[in-house]
Amino acid sequence: MKAQYFIAILFGVALYWMYLLYAPFLMVITIAILLSISTANIQDYFEKKFHSKMVAALLSSLLLAILFFAPLSYFLTNLTIKLNHLNPDTLKNVEIYIKHFIENPPKHLLFAKPYFEDSLKDVNINTITADSLKIAGKIGALSAGFVKNAFLIIVFYFFANYNSSSMVDFLKRIVQMSVEDAQLLIRELSAVMSVVFYSIIATAMFEGALFGIAISFMGYNGLLFGIMYGFTSLIPVIGGVLMWLPFMIYEFSIGHSDEAIFIALYSIIVISIIADTFVKPLIIREINHRVHQNDVSTMNELLIFFAIIAGLTTFGFWGMILGPAITAFFLTILKLFEARSRECDLKEVS
Repeated sequence: MKAQYFIAILFGVALYWMYLLYAPFLMVITIAILLSISTANIQDYFEKKFHSKMVAALLSSLLLAILFFAPLSYFLTNLTIKLNHLNPDTLKNVEIYIKHFIENPPKHLLFAKPYFEDSLKDVNINTITADSLKIAGKIGALSAGFVKNAFLIIVFYFFANYNSSSMVDFLKRIVQMSVEDAQLLIRELSAVMSVVFYSIIATAMFEGALFGIAISFMGYNGLLFGIMYGFTSLIPVIGGVLMWLPFMIYEFSIGHSDEAIFIALYSIIVISIIADTFVKPLIIREINHRVHQNDVSTMNELLIFFAIIAGLTTFGFWGMILGPAITAFFLTILKLFEARSRECDLKEVS
C-alpha cells in the first residue's frame, strides 16, 4: 500500500472519531466562529489599542457577553419565573373576556362570529392552564440549555479571536488556495456577517427600547418586555404581534380599554410602520455602507433580509447568523468560479 493511501485512511478514521467526539458542540463552535468573523473589526480595534491579542480577545468576549447573551439570559430567566408563578385567575379573566367578545362582537365584526365560535369551542381554562405549565417547563429547560450554550459560545469565541491569525494561515496551507482567493472569501464573509450582526443588535435594541419605554409607563417591567420585544422583532411579520397582542387582550380583560387601545396603536403605528418599515431599512443600509465603504460590491439588503428569514425557518434562533453566512459563502464561491472562468477565457483568446 502506498504511503499516501495509508495516510488518507488514517485521516478518514481520525476525522470520523473527531466528528463523534465534537458532534454535540458543532453548532456552538460554528456560531462562535461566525460571531468572531462578524466582530473582527472590534477585535482589530482592541488589538491595535492594547497591543495584545490576549487582552483584545478577552475584551471582545466580555463585550459580546454583555451586549448579546446577558439580555437573552435575563429574558429567559425572568420569563420562566413569571410563567411558573402565573395566577390561574388571570387566565380565567382573559378567557371570560375573549368568550364575551366572541359572543358579543362589535357590529363590524359580526360576519366573523361563526369562525370565532368554532375556534373557541374546544378551548377551556383547564387546558390553557395545563398548556401554560407545559410551556413554562419547556422554557425553563430552554433557559438552562441556552445559558450552557451561551457560556460555551463565549469560550470558543475567545479562542477563535485569540487564534484567528494562525487558524486562517493554517487553512490557507491546507486548502492550497491562492492569496487573492482567500482574501476575497474572508473579506466577503466578514463584511456580510458584520452587517447582519450589527443590524440585528441595532434594530433589536431600537425597537425593544421603543416598546419598553411605552410599557414601563403602564406599570410593567420595561427592561424585561423591551428585551422580549427586541428579540421577537427578529421574527418577520408576526414578531411584534406576539408581544403587543397579549398585552392588549390582558388590558381589555381587566377593564383598561384606553391602555389596551394605546399599546395596540402605538405598536402598530410607531414601531411596526415607522420604526420597522422605514427606520429599520435605513439602519441596515447605513451599517451596510459603513462596513463596505472601501469595497466595490455589497450584498443587497433585501438578500440579507431573506437570508435571515430562511435561516430562522430552517435552523431556529441561530439561523439568523447561519442563514446569511451560508448565503454569503455560496455567493463568494460563485464569484471565485466567475473569476476562474474569466481567466480561462482570456487564456484561450490570447
